Amino acid sequence: MSIKIDLKGKKGIIFGLANQRSIAWAISEKLFEAGAELAFTYLDERLLKNIDKLLEPYDSLLLKCDANNENEVKEVMKKFNDKYGEIDFIVHSIAFANREDLGGDFSDLSKDGFTLALETSSYSLVTIAREASKYFSKDGASVISMTFDASTKVYPGYNVMGTAKAALENINRQLSAQFGPNKTRFNSISAGPLPSLSARSIPGFTEMRKAHEERSPIKRPITHEEVANTALFLISDMSSGITGSIIPVDGGYGIIAL
Repeated sequence: MSIKIDLKGKKGIIFGLANQRSIAWAISEKLFEAGAELAFTYLDERLLKNIDKLLEPYDSLLLKCDANNENEVKEVMKKFNDKYGEIDFIVHSIAFANREDLGGDFSDLSKDGFTLALETSSYSLVTIAREASKYFSKDGASVISMTFDASTKVYPGYNVMGTAKAALENINRQLSAQFGPNKTRFNSISAGPLPSLSARSIPGFTEMRKAHEERSPIKRPITHEEVANTALFLISDMSSGITGSIIPVDGGYGIIAL
């Protein structure tokens, strides 16, 4: 007997959509299938044509937003509220580091590169949570973010992004403690390596993905759909007792000592 998750009447915002290979898009498709209404933000004008094409079948609000700009984040929340009302969920799928700060010696990382990676990939969740909290559903909201195993281990080529993911996971816990009394939950999904636009910037990504396939208990790469299914669960009321958690979707790779 299958259980169908119904999100009709639920409305939320997706941060971090770039193209059809984005984890954010795989999650969005699942949410659309479940009946949710979605708004999206974008940063790069060069990606707008691809995003517009993806959203053609849907009546979705699409807003330009630099998540490092507090005023732009405020404006997104206000415009969402004007169109949809209260916010039931948010997907934070934002990460960025300068290409030169990925790979090479970690100690060569510049202060500016460190600040940019941490501000964009980690602190942006704080800004989004603070501004969204003015509009969170009184019945409870769910916020999910995307992390990676490099938050606790050294992955050659991931460098400062591992540091940023460690910060993101702690922020996830801090926010879950703060907003828990208001029925708002924060959880992160720790996905195995998935091909995406941002993954192209990671030196040795192909080898990383192959290692996960060979060493994980399931002996295959995880898929975008598997991550999206977990996001769907975390956004639904079926996960009402889960907050502050890091949910691995990595085929069990993280349990193997090598």
